[in-house]
Amino acid sequence: MRIISILLALFFGLSSHAEDGSALWLRYATGTKAEISCRKQSPTLNIAVSELQKYWKGGLPVALEVNATKELRALGNEGYTIRTSADGKQITIASSGEQGVLYGVYHLLRLQAAEQLSESNSDSTPNSKLRVLNISEKPDYRIRILNHWDNLDGTIERGYAGHSLWKWEELPAVVSPRYEAYARANASIGINATVLNNVNASPKILSYEYLQKVKVLADIFRPYGLKVYLSINFSSPAALGGLPTSDPLNKEVIAWWKKKTKEIYSLIPDFGGFLVKANSEGQPGPCDYGRTHAEGANMLADVLKTYRGIVMWRAFVYSPTDSDRAKQAYLEFEPLDGKFRDNVIVQIKNGPIDFQPREPFSPLFGAMKKTPVMPEFQITQEYLGFSNHLAFLAPMWKECLDSDTYVQGAGSTIARVTDGSLFAHPLTAIAGVTNIGDDINWCGHPFAQANWYAFGRLAWKHSLSSEEIGEEWLKQTFL
Repeated sequence: MRIISILLALFFGLSSHAEDGSALWLRYATGTKAEISCRKQSPTLNIAVSELQKYWKGGLPVALEVNATKELRALGNEGYTIRTSADGKQITIASSGEQGVLYGVYHLLRLQAAEQLSESNSDSTPNSKLRVLNISEKPDYRIRILNHWDNLDGTIERGYAGHSLWKWEELPAVVSPRYEAYARANASIGINATVLNNVNASPKILSYEYLQKVKVLADIFRPYGLKVYLSINFSSPAALGGLPTSDPLNKEVIAWWKKKTKEIYSLIPDFGGFLVKANSEGQPGPCDYGRTHAEGANMLADVLKTYRGIVMWRAFVYSPTDSDRAKQAYLEFEPLDGKFRDNVIVQIKNGPIDFQPREPFSPLFGAMKKTPVMPEFQITQEYLGFSNHLAFLAPMWKECLDSDTYVQGAGSTIARVTDGSLFAHPLTAIAGVTNIGDDINWCGHPFAQANWYAFGRLAWKHSLSSEEIGEEWLKQTFL
C-alpha cells in the first residue's frame, strides 16, 4: 500500500511541471560545489568525480580510492566500500577497480536521491545530518546484461518505444548523445553488458562495415564499464563468408570463425562474446548438420577463449516436435550437462514455454548441475499488455529467483543455482530482454522505466525486495 500511495501522489504531482522522462531515474538536483578528491585520473574515474561534483549535496568531502587491500580484493573490481571516516569529516568510496569506484558513486547518489542519508532515515526529517555510512557491496552476478532485440533496419522485435536506439545508417560518422546517456543509465544500476542486436540475427552484423559501427558504440560505453556483445547467425560462414557449409566441425568453418573473431577483437579489445539462438523458430544451428548444441557452442567457445570471450547459448528451442512443448528444452539440454566448455553459459528463459505471464520455472534450473546457466527475463512486455498496460515486473522476477529447485535440499533457489553460490561456477550471468527504444522517455512511458531499473537492481543484488526497488525508483524519478 505504501508504494501505491507514493505512486498516486507522485503521478498526480507530475502534471504540475513539464517532464518528458528523458532523464530517467537520474534527475539529480545540481550540487553545491562539492569537494571531491581522487589521486588517479582515467576516463572512468573522471566520470565518477564529475558525477559527484555536479550532484553531491551531502556537505562532507568525498574521497575516491582505487586500492588493493585484502578486503577490496575480496569484493572484486566491481565491488566497493562507502565509509564515513572515524572523525565524521569525510566519506571515502574505495574499490580494487575503477569500475567499482564508479558504482560506489552511483550508490551514494542513489541514497541521496532516495532520501536515505539522514540519520533518522525518515522522509519527514530534513537531510541536515548525515548518518554514518559503512557499506560494503559486490554484485551477485558477474555479467549483468541487456539483450536488445533490435534489427539492423531500425525496427525492434517486441519493441514498444519507437525505433532502435542504434542509428546504424548514421554510424560511424554520426554519434547520438543518447549513446553515452544509455551507458550512464546502465552504469547507475550496475548493468555491465549489452547485446546490441536481435537473437534472430542478420549475418550482416559481422561484416567489417558493421563492426566499425559497433566499435564506435563500444568505445563510448567502455568508460562506464559496459561491454558489447553480439547476437550471431550460426550460418554466417556460409551466408557472409561464402563457404558451402556452416558445420561447426568443418575445418574451413572453424578457420572462418577464427579469422572473424580476430577481426572483432582487433577493433574491440574488450568485446564480450556471442549470444546464440540456434535451431529454434527456423534459425540455423548445429543440429542442421547432425551436431549437438554442445558441439556448436564449444566450437565458438574455443575460438573466443584466447580473448577471454564467452558464449551465451540460448536454451529456447522452439521447433516442431512430438514432445510436450514445455519439455523440449529439458529433453535437448539436460543430456548435454557437463559437455559444454567452461566459457559457455546456457541462457534459460524463466519459464519452460515463452515468457508467459504465469508459468512455473524452467526445470532446466537445477537439472544442469555441471553447466553454468543464467536466467533470461523479459523486460519488454510482449505478453503483458504490449506496454499499453502498467506492469511492475520485479515481483514476477523475484518469484522466479526465490523459487526452490530442491536440487541440493531446501534453499536451492534459482538465484543460488545461477549466482555461483550453489554449484561454484565462476561464470555467472543474468539477462533481460530490454524495453528500450528511441522514444524521448526511452521506454514508451515513464512508468515502463521502472522495469529497466528493477532488472538492473536485481541483477546486482537479488535479495532486494520488490518494495525496496519500487520505492527507490519512485523517489529518484519523481521527487
